[in-house]
Amino acid sequence: MFSKSKINEPGPRTAEGTPTMDATTKPAQPQGSQDYRPAAPKAKPPASVLSADLHIKGNVKTTGDIQVEGQIEGDIRAHLLTVGEGATVRGELVADDVVINGRIVGRVRGLKVRLTSTARVEGDIIHKTIAIESGAHFEGSVQRQEDPLNTTGAPKPLPKPSAAEGGHD
Repeated sequence: MFSKSKINEPGPRTAEGTPTMDATTKPAQPQGSQDYRPAAPKAKPPASVLSADLHIKGNVKTTGDIQVEGQIEGDIRAHLLTVGEGATVRGELVADDVVINGRIVGRVRGLKVRLTSTARVEGDIIHKTIAIESGAHFEGSVQRQEDPLNTTGAPKPLPKPSAAEGGHD
């Protein structure tokens, strides 16, 4: 059924690491799955670029990556969100990774948030990890949360220590 040369030659592989079979070496398959082949993982598509001459009024949502160079009035949800130096976003940003080089007016929520030296942010940042480079302009509050992407409710305030708990040893 298989020849030795086919096994030792490098070729396309399935997720299990075994060589894929061509039509001449196809094994018998169950009746209901005649044309089924496990799909190899798809290559990650490049980021969608919203160019500098683009103005959007409305929300943008994707499971992929976005690079904003223009102006957006609305919320953005993405996996990786990069805001270019000349870009302006007025709305809430929600992404796993957020890199801000331009201007944001609104809340930022991200697992990893990075403000570069050219960033201008006016709004609150809710993050798991944050990096703010020297020269970045930021007006707002910063709050660390284990799950900053959860937008189902307002952040819970920290409990205030009572007078009984505030004693020193």
